[in-house]
Amino acid sequence: MKILFVHQNFPGQFKSLPRFFQSLGHEVLALKHGQAVPMENIRVVGYEAARGNTPGVHPWAQEFETKVIRGEACAQMAKRLQDAGFEPDVIFAHPGWGEVLFLKAVFPKARLVCLMEYFYRPQGQDMGFDPEFSAPDFTEQARLISKNANLLLAMEAMDHGVSPMPWQASTLPVWAQAKTRLIHDGIDTSVCRPDSTAQLSLPDRGITIRPGDEVLTFVARNLEPVRGYHIFMRALPEIMATRPNLKVFIVGGQDVSYGHRPPSGSYRERYLNEVVSRLDPSRVFFLGKVSYPVFLRLMQITRCHVYLTYPFVLSWSLLEAMSVEAVVVGSRTAPVLDVIEHGKNGLLVDFFDVAGLAKQVCDVLAYPERYSGIRQAARQTVLERFDLQDVSLPAYAELLKECYSTR
Repeated sequence: MKILFVHQNFPGQFKSLPRFFQSLGHEVLALKHGQAVPMENIRVVGYEAARGNTPGVHPWAQEFETKVIRGEACAQMAKRLQDAGFEPDVIFAHPGWGEVLFLKAVFPKARLVCLMEYFYRPQGQDMGFDPEFSAPDFTEQARLISKNANLLLAMEAMDHGVSPMPWQASTLPVWAQAKTRLIHDGIDTSVCRPDSTAQLSLPDRGITIRPGDEVLTFVARNLEPVRGYHIFMRALPEIMATRPNLKVFIVGGQDVSYGHRPPSGSYRERYLNEVVSRLDPSRVFFLGKVSYPVFLRLMQITRCHVYLTYPFVLSWSLLEAMSVEAVVVGSRTAPVLDVIEHGKNGLLVDFFDVAGLAKQVCDVLAYPERYSGIRQAARQTVLERFDLQDVSLPAYAELLKECYSTR
């Protein structure tokens, strides 16, 4: 078959699928926004939006217009591919940025598979979850509702949906859930595995850490409230006071991936400044954004890893940490409950329980031998439910067969 991938930052969540489908003998082509980045043996075509937003458009409609503009550019490039002789049998697309909107008009016979990560709602999910921040007013709720317009059109157009986790799938409208199946992107457990020889050096700080060292880690794409950075930082003074030999490694940028920006500066500095007088700066290491190998070594070394999140999309980093047998202390929120069973393959605390988080982390740090069973069970969970080769790719192969049989 001919398979088209569409992702604004290809390969994104599809990083393993193009080569896998190619290995099965299919022809693969990809569309992405901006300059095409070569991928070995995969043809990648870039497209650019022809214009920006229209001045004077209603503020609640601005984001949808952005999606329409992106969808128009993607469809125009798809039409050029069609004119050059490429007619896909199946399209795998991430609809979050609008690219999907008009693809079925160009390729009406193609089966469209959309990666449905999340559907926004003004109550009961991430919006309004944290009482520390002002409750969303009507305008904020209206903007969020409008944000779903693009997703609703994509769900109507898709022949099949794929969602990575049960709770995330449950956020979709019921009628869309009916044509959506659970397939996680997949964790490469042959790479994400324990390594007793792992080590990480920071020459400028004069330290090297290895498995067995007393290390605590926290990782997020950006250090912000949606990922519980403020809760972690408030627990840190008690943790460090109780564990005087502890070294803390914090990974993440200073930008904002989700939610509102702070009134000034960054969340990183805002919550660091809140507790800095009670921290030993010689034992806290802000690493910023790091390469994947550095992240992986940290997870192989850490004695305790903290993962907190609002009810929102689950991070790959949680499953990767579990895959290398890290002991995870996670938030008792819906996305994490999809993966961690307290006391079995990880540990859970209430998202807002700063004292409880500190106490649980200190216990893991003080008595690592007590948690060896949890480490092993964590990896077993990933092997059974999220392994790339044995679970995710075979599930996608079955989906591809179904797409072919129903064309």
